[in-house]
Amino acid sequence: MRQLRVVVEAQDYEQAVRFYRDVLGMTEEAAFAEGEDDRVAILEAGRATLEIASPRHKELIDEVEADGRPSPRIRLAFEVDDSAAATEELAAAGAEIVAEPVMTPWRSLNSRLDAPADLQITLFQETEDVAERTARPGFATDADR
Repeated sequence: MRQLRVVVEAQDYEQAVRFYRDVLGMTEEAAFAEGEDDRVAILEAGRATLEIASPRHKELIDEVEADGRPSPRIRLAFEVDDSAAATEELAAAGAEIVAEPVMTPWRSLNSRLDAPADLQITLFQETEDVAERTARPGFATDADR
């Protein structure tokens, strides 16, 4: 495996590119166009991971991050340096805040927004590293079980 690429159809292409590239700060790796309405931008998101959650864990995340408001089956999460500031900046750029930043049991400061391209996103700011987190009771990895 060399790369994870998430492909999203955006009805308002310009708004989505502006939001994710210009406001969120994802670097444009490439862009292609074969006509006025045939366009794609490939934005660099840094390190990619695939988070697979059981239905119960997804419900728990929804309870913690968004007061129980259910998220869609697929949601994007972006690590940022300052969740509160990024949440305000993205809201000013057209996202709708679903939930303000909250400290999670996993020691990350998370917020949730409805964003362009009909995506629900989480912004998270890590407050401790993986070694600190997994050293606490209840936070072992599956490999430790």
